Amino acid sequence: MKIIALMLTIASSTCFAEIDLVKIDKSERRMYLLEKEKIVKEYHVAFGDNPKGHKEQEGDEKTPEGIYTLDYKKEDSSFYRAMHISYPNQADLDNAKRKGFSAGGLIMVHGQRNNLGKFSRLTQRFNWTNGCIALTNSEMDEFMMLVKVGTKIHIEW
Repeated sequence: MKIIALMLTIASSTCFAEIDLVKIDKSERRMYLLEKEKIVKEYHVAFGDNPKGHKEQEGDEKTPEGIYTLDYKKEDSSFYRAMHISYPNQADLDNAKRKGFSAGGLIMVHGQRNNLGKFSRLTQRFNWTNGCIALTNSEMDEFMMLVKVGTKIHIEW
């Protein structure tokens, strides 16, 4: 009985968490959902094929680094469900312009490619996105429930 009570307490604390920061550690392939600097939830994630370093141009298969905002949800995604990251910011656009190329965009936290979610035990072992951050579909459901539009995301190596 004590175990059931403990499990319900843990589950309910996650459900009612007010996530105020999503932190991404690219070097460890981890995502942390934080409330007042305390980790509430942790996920293993997949990135693009070339994850080290800051995204600078379209097609480089890098995930941007820095502080951005999760600015809208996308329920009709080609990757189950998604939440958009506010990349590129003005500094990213200026950097790309100075170097003579497009900064890219449409960077998301998303689930698995539609109709392939059942393979997530395999796909999440590899970096397979084009620069986005991928979760399993069940993790994406939880993420969308816990994280509100407007939440900051801090991405670093």
